[in-house]
Formats: sequence, structure tokens, C-alpha cells
Amino acid sequence: MRFGVQVEPQFGFSYNDVLEIADAALGNGFEVVWFSDHFMLDADATDRELLDPWLLMAALVRDNAKIRVGSLVFCSSYRMPALHAKMAATIDVLSNGRLEFGIGAGWKKLEYNAYGYEFPDFDTRADQLGEAIEIIRGAWTQDKFTFEGTHYQVKELVSFPKPVQKPHPTIWVGSNMGGPKMIELAARYGDGLNVAWGFSPEQTIAIFEQLSDFAAKHDRKPESIAKSVGLWTRILESEGEMEEKIKKGAAARGVSEEAYRQRVASSLWGTSETVADRLAQYRDQGVTEIILMFPYGDKREQIALFGEHILPLL
Repeated sequence: MRFGVQVEPQFGFSYNDVLEIADAALGNGFEVVWFSDHFMLDADATDRELLDPWLLMAALVRDNAKIRVGSLVFCSSYRMPALHAKMAATIDVLSNGRLEFGIGAGWKKLEYNAYGYEFPDFDTRADQLGEAIEIIRGAWTQDKFTFEGTHYQVKELVSFPKPVQKPHPTIWVGSNMGGPKMIELAARYGDGLNVAWGFSPEQTIAIFEQLSDFAAKHDRKPESIAKSVGLWTRILESEGEMEEKIKKGAAARGVSEEAYRQRVASSLWGTSETVADRLAQYRDQGVTEIILMFPYGDKREQIALFGEHILPLL
């Protein structure tokens, strides 16, 4: 089971922050730094810089010769599929094969509106995503590629260089809801499914059973589709500290302690033993990729705790 660290540029990270997180991650058992794809945190986010994730990855793979980089996930709507294919292949070449390619249907209407993108209904966005993946894979694997879809068309598409990884980088289909439409889309078009950020092992059992059923429906072997889970994570010294964090978190967000406690229950919060036990449960389900989103401002400290206290238990 491989581990990655999630960075959300929308919260405000300098490039030096990202470099330090990548160095800390490599030293503590992590292999991948993953980036979300957003343009703005909220309507009032004029107090922080948001560096573009594609350019962050391009810089990072040149300044760090070992870390893998990934997108969790790029929004299919924000770039035409052929452009996504070209940009991803370029990163894979610059990094000598260290790209993980995650892509999703998009959800943040605020950004669509602010940046002038059309925001169709979910079913349309999901259908667009399926077509986009077909074009991206075709651009990566064929010298010339033609596709006539409902939403996208390309004709005699030439896209070089091809990715270093063969046949191409893993295409992770990401879902933050775990609904059947996205699960089937991953089973039909993707190389792997990622669900994030608050799915307990009990919930992922049902999701991965659906994934297997959909794979069979589309004449694919279930074991050919990789499983990935992203988790909000906080490593704590004791149950008492956890209770304190729940109370403070609920108050800061203006929600009840019970509501916040339910959110924590499906996240990866707890002592080293609790966290390690939960991770082992995902591993037993065949999950090969775990991506941890540590609290903003505490990432390096939490990364070190993971390497020192949790990895030895796995």
C-alpha cells in the first residue's frame, strides 16, 4: 500500500512550503504529493495566493528528483481533453515517469461562475468526463486519434511526446460522493477509483463491491481497477486530545459537537494505534493507494508523526 500527501493550493501555500512538504514526505514513508485543482477558495479569498497545480508540479519534479506528483483531481471542465493530455504527458516526460493522473467531473459552481465556465448538471458533467478520458487515453497511446462524441470531438489529433510511463500514467477517477454514476464511470473508463475525503472502511466495502459489479458489466476484470482512498487525517496523542479538538473544531465551524463528531468518525482521526488499525482495514480491502490530507498549518508535524509512529505499526 502506497501513501501520498494531499496539498490544497487553495488554502494558500508558497512554493517553498510545497518543497518542504515534499522533502518531509519522502523522509517519512510517502511517495506522492497530490494537488487539488481549484482557482479560488471562496468568494472572499483575497487574502491568500493560490498557485496553479500544473505549474507547481512542473517545478516540483525538477527540484525534487524522487517524489511522484499527482492530481486529486483535475477538473475535466477546466481544460479541453486534448490539452489535458498534452499537459500531463509533458509533466510525465519532465519527471521521467512520475505522474499520477487523477480527474473528476467538477463540482465547485462558484469557480465555474467566477471564471466563466458553463456549469451543466451533474449527469452532463459526468458524461463529459467519460468522453474526456477516452480522448486523453487516445492522445497518449495513438499516433493520430479521432473521436466523435456528444460533447467533444477531435480529428487526426497528433500529440507528442507520449508519456514515459507505458502504456500511460494511471488514470484515477475521483469522487467525493462515492455515487454509482462515478463508480461506473471509473469501472468503464478508468484505471483506478479514488473516493475522498470521509469514507470509513464500512462504507468503502460497499463502494468497492459496486466497482466490481460495474467492471463485470463492462467486461473488465475487477482486479484490473485499482482502489484508492483519500482521508482527512489528524494523528493525536490521546482520546482526550481528540475530544478537545472536536470541541474546538465544532465551535470554529459553528456546528454542533455531534455533527462534527460524525464527520470525524468517517475521517482518519485518532491515536497512532487507531490510525494504523484503520489503514490496515483499507489494505485488507485491496486498497493500494492512501492519500492523507493533514490539517493546514500542521502538515510537516503530522507527516513526521506518521513516519515515526504509524509506519512501524503497518
